[in-house]
Amino acid sequence: MPVTPVDLANTKILITGPTGQVALPVVEHFAKIADVYALARFRKVEDREQIEKLGATVLQADLADAASLEQVPEDFDYVLNFAVVKSGDFDYDLAANAEGVGNLMMRCRNAKAFLHFSSTAVYEYVGHEPRAENAPLGDNHRVMFPTYSISKIAAETVCRFVAHQQKIPTTIARLSVPYGDNGGWMYFHMLMMQQGIPIDLHPEKPNYYNPLHADDYIEKIPYLLAAATTEVTTTNFGGSQKVSIEEWCAYIGELTGFEPRFQDNPKAFGSLCIDTQRMHSLIGETKVDWREGVRRQLQNLAPDLLK
Repeated sequence: MPVTPVDLANTKILITGPTGQVALPVVEHFAKIADVYALARFRKVEDREQIEKLGATVLQADLADAASLEQVPEDFDYVLNFAVVKSGDFDYDLAANAEGVGNLMMRCRNAKAFLHFSSTAVYEYVGHEPRAENAPLGDNHRVMFPTYSISKIAAETVCRFVAHQQKIPTTIARLSVPYGDNGGWMYFHMLMMQQGIPIDLHPEKPNYYNPLHADDYIEKIPYLLAAATTEVTTTNFGGSQKVSIEEWCAYIGELTGFEPRFQDNPKAFGSLCIDTQRMHSLIGETKVDWREGVRRQLQNLAPDLLK
């Protein structure tokens, strides 16, 4: 049976990386029921204004700089760490993504639970075999994002160390293709199809993933927080349905009339589907059918392109 979710109503929540595609819907949802603080570098005025309009309190800080966190309150009930940097500079990206997690956890060590969002990009490529949480780790995303997989692995390690040292109940959730009405990988594929740009596929087909809709990850956050322990709970976090790039591009074609053009590329991300057993035992199954999620995404972002 899944854990009993925590009640986040009227709690004090810190959300990092709030302007990103994944975290923005989370800020919008929880700002309606809780006292939400949103932490980022906020280099663009429009980003700050957008977050404030959602009802969250803005905190401008850089996780790579521990001194900049001195303004951050220390009495948060829950922390949701979505922050990620992909500059391509190893020194900065490791400082921001790995040391940054440590800086944040030390500042918020009194939290009831800390939820760190990692990625299935931490797994070594092994073809179509679903990755369980104890599967070998590797530099999966090196070709497109040179620092990403290594930074994510380092961040998980720092997260576990601080959780153990400070006795902070923690969950590490490895995201698999998060998407929603505001964007995601499928939308980029639609744009490529529209412009006749070939979509790279790994030769070992089909290329399977477990897309996770925003509705589902928002609903499951209270469960992930409830699953947090000082020993650190690590779980895959994707949709319960396994679906391939080929399948979702074909469906986008049905909705728009655009024809996908694929080309084999051995350097492309290969199949990266997940073993959902632990996830289901902790938080239950997801609900949004991937076809409905893709249709809603295009309906919201490109309604004029639908047939």
